Amino acid sequence: MIRINGKQANVQYFPDGTLLLKEDVSADNKEAEITLQWNYEKNEELLTLYFLTRHLQSSGYENIVLNMPYIPNARQDRVKNAKDVFTLKYFAELINSLHFRRVQVLDAHSAVSLALIDRIWQVTPQKYIEQVIAKIEQESGKKPLMFYPDEGACKRYSGMFLLPYCFGIKTREWDTGEIKALSIVGETERICESDVLIVDDICSYGGTFLYAAKELVKWGAKNIDLFVSHCEESILNGKLYTCKEVRQIYTTDSIFRQKEDPRIKVLTENEEAYLGKEKL
Repeated sequence: MIRINGKQANVQYFPDGTLLLKEDVSADNKEAEITLQWNYEKNEELLTLYFLTRHLQSSGYENIVLNMPYIPNARQDRVKNAKDVFTLKYFAELINSLHFRRVQVLDAHSAVSLALIDRIWQVTPQKYIEQVIAKIEQESGKKPLMFYPDEGACKRYSGMFLLPYCFGIKTREWDTGEIKALSIVGETERICESDVLIVDDICSYGGTFLYAAKELVKWGAKNIDLFVSHCEESILNGKLYTCKEVRQIYTTDSIFRQKEDPRIKVLTENEEAYLGKEKL
């Protein structure tokens, strides 16, 4: 979905399936900042974004900001052989060709994305995670123990919160990527009878988090919740979605659209109301 200054773009189609776009952004000051909000849903939106941006620039607007919480193609951030197409690199080249004044993203999945996209500004998910922590504390009377599934997540998030934490060290099958074992290190003595909040950046089917949750249960964790900045809707087809080990899943509206799902709470800019902060 693409919005221009908060208003959803008027996207229609000709009978042949090509885009029919009509946008009139009226501003007395051509130097006024225009914000394009892109919450990724499908690849075709990239072409829509390109057309709309060029239309605005042709109309005299140059101070254009792209707010793109989720970075498409970030998973293809490296190539191993000549057959692999480096889609992230070429995606970044196209975004850079539009010369946005700033490209704002949320919790980028890959540091390569941050290096390839010009004038990028990364926002951390700290405010969202703090709301989840407050919700858990409201229900149990104490803050949760933080758990990060791997060392990368630990480095990324542990400094945001003055809370005890543990993290996982995964052993994977080299060829398949399958997790064979997970060692838990850190303040492990705190796990037993504690509420635990797992935090990471992205979730597809949720196998990693389910594996971690089962290990935490073995250590005696009381209630386990999960926060991921970006939750792909493929999670609905994974075992994590129906498992008993994880009590509640939290994410942002960067790519997950089903806001009424009882299993997954979607946090937006108005997440305080959604989580019941008014009762705190």
